[in-house]
Amino acid sequence: MGQGSTEEQGVSEGGDTVSVTASTLPPAFPPQGGGRQPARRLKLWELEEKFHCPVVGTCFDLDELKKLVRKTGYDGRRFEPYDLHLEAVSLSLDRNPAAELMQKQLERKYALQVRRFDQAKAATEVLALWQEHLERGKVAGAVWAALTHKTATKATRQAVYADLHMLSHQVGAGRAAYLRRLEWLQRELAEAKAQAGRVAARQARERAEAAERIRAVERAAAEATQRAEADSPLRARLAELESGVAMISMGRRLLALADEVGRLRGQAGRADELAADNARLVQERDEARAERDALERLWLDETAKAPACAGDCATCPSRLAGRCVLCVGGRTPLLPQYRQLAERLGVRLIHHDGGREEALSRLPDLLAASDAVICPTDCVGHLAYYQLKKHCKQAGKPCVLVKSSGVASFAAALTRLADSRVEISANAPPRGTSPKGAGCDGVAVPSGAWDGPRGHGGVGEKG
Repeated sequence: MGQGSTEEQGVSEGGDTVSVTASTLPPAFPPQGGGRQPARRLKLWELEEKFHCPVVGTCFDLDELKKLVRKTGYDGRRFEPYDLHLEAVSLSLDRNPAAELMQKQLERKYALQVRRFDQAKAATEVLALWQEHLERGKVAGAVWAALTHKTATKATRQAVYADLHMLSHQVGAGRAAYLRRLEWLQRELAEAKAQAGRVAARQARERAEAAERIRAVERAAAEATQRAEADSPLRARLAELESGVAMISMGRRLLALADEVGRLRGQAGRADELAADNARLVQERDEARAERDALERLWLDETAKAPACAGDCATCPSRLAGRCVLCVGGRTPLLPQYRQLAERLGVRLIHHDGGREEALSRLPDLLAASDAVICPTDCVGHLAYYQLKKHCKQAGKPCVLVKSSGVASFAAALTRLADSRVEISANAPPRGTSPKGAGCDGVAVPSGAWDGPRGHGGVGEKG
């Protein structure tokens, strides 16, 4: 399909073959540069050549590209994804039936974004709308609407192109890091399961051996009783008493039994220790599994094209959107990763290091400004820990306590907070009325606990 032909055979959107001559095509849009802005939006083939690759790669999926390429007379099944992309980019450079089909599909697919961008009256407003969509991760329709906008300048299009180029690098790097973390957690889980299986098998063997020894002692005692009953009890007893053999035999037997009892008690103690180790390993396995599931859930929420959610369902992570969550403690070098995970759920994260460098006098204001609290208990000061527990109990504020300050543990804490599985619930009883040990019982937050204003502005955070 070259530009030099005077007549081209094409396929319309309905599937019929049409003939397009040079006389039927309107004149090309004047080149962009200096001079006045165009009076209408640009067409796909009127964009600069370097913009076609990001537009085709971002705005079309593979199935759409296969359908478009097949309508031009090519068999899409013979193309690898990269070949499909190159073919579609090549077709979009000039005006032809395939490019017109691509133009119609883009306009129909992203009509909502185009209408919103049409409200912009200047290039600065177009760039501001683009930045807003970029921050929310909704770039497919926005890049098409921004690049073809009638008031967008060459500098505006270059800025959109640069942002989209860097975003592709960041998404690729983030996905690789999460996949490596997922593989590591899966290996750790497999090792924990294998260790737990070995411990359980060893415990079973030791219990069986101890039971067999006990049965042997019982059989020996029964046999001794039968032998004693076979003779005359009085005659045997008299002979033993006169000779002193009875006392010696009884002493030896008591010593042997005492040794056997001590050994069995030691084995029973060892069995209890193994049972405790097994319980600890099971708990660690469950925690690793929960951290893995939380990371998988956040990753799937990032990449899956899920329908919009109003945040009313019981387990939807969007229930946290717009909320302000305070993280007390944790490792300061991991704070950027904490923020990245929180932003994916629409959470505004504020932080206090638990008294290591920041003053504890700031903590009450931060607690009052937050909707919920997350506290990694391995990296927090005692005074900050007791202060946040007291505040959450009195204010009925959701609080999640995690043992580790790692990124995976923080992701699991966000998931627990989204699922209303917290240590200090938002409907906790008033101070002095809860039973002994209450306040850390994992009571679920009721559906109305998140009602009310989202976040409490006016309190800043350090760095």
